[in-house]
Amino acid sequence: MKYLLASAALALAIGGSTCASAVEITLIAPGGIRAALQQMIPDFERKTGNTVKATYGSGGGTKERVVKGEAFDVPVVQVPYDDVIKSGHVVAATETPLANVSVGLAVRSGAPKPDISTADAVKKLLLGAKFISYPNGAAGAAAGVSFDETLRKLGIADEMKPKIKIAQGGAGAMKLLASGEIDYGLTFVSEIITEPGVEAVGPLPRDISTPTFLSAFLSADSKNPEAAKALIAYLSGPEAAAVYKQRGMLPGK
Repeated sequence: MKYLLASAALALAIGGSTCASAVEITLIAPGGIRAALQQMIPDFERKTGNTVKATYGSGGGTKERVVKGEAFDVPVVQVPYDDVIKSGHVVAATETPLANVSVGLAVRSGAPKPDISTADAVKKLLLGAKFISYPNGAAGAAAGVSFDETLRKLGIADEMKPKIKIAQGGAGAMKLLASGEIDYGLTFVSEIITEPGVEAVGPLPRDISTPTFLSAFLSADSKNPEAAKALIAYLSGPEAAAVYKQRGMLPGK
């Protein structure tokens, strides 16, 4: 039902947007959803005649830019985002869940895939590794924040410190893995499957790693609100759901 409603909203929005002159829609989003958006945006542009200028960054950095009032038509932000709503820079009623993504473990292409089905299996694996890498949570990377919490839940945060090589984003962690500098890389599954030379083992168990949920909003300062609404409808519709699944994400809440 939700996809039927989204499809109807998209049809109405696209119908309205194509009647007017084409516009540029600005979007900001975290890196975890980048691959999916980059795949979808060209199709949206073909259907509407509008263009989308997208900017990507860390999860924390994205929210900070929205809270500060930087101008974007459509911000995509991760839960929790009470600060984003309280800032007054988004229209709260337009909150639209897009997808959620889990932190996963990666190995070099062709390497054996270890058991990560339980917390104990993950703990044993990490303690047995020489080096691992994941994005910098201290710099706002959502995958890094999530995995820092995983290490705390496993009770091995201090033991793992000498084994950790912090990377610049998920892509950085995957490059270290592909080059053989580390044994395992960790970041969002959606980022693992876009990088050459590495393979996703799978997501970490939910009892030690909570998925990151992402939602879109209409900016309160949008210069092209109808076109922006059309983009949000497309990014939450059935075609988008198929792309999210393809990119290792789960659509909706």
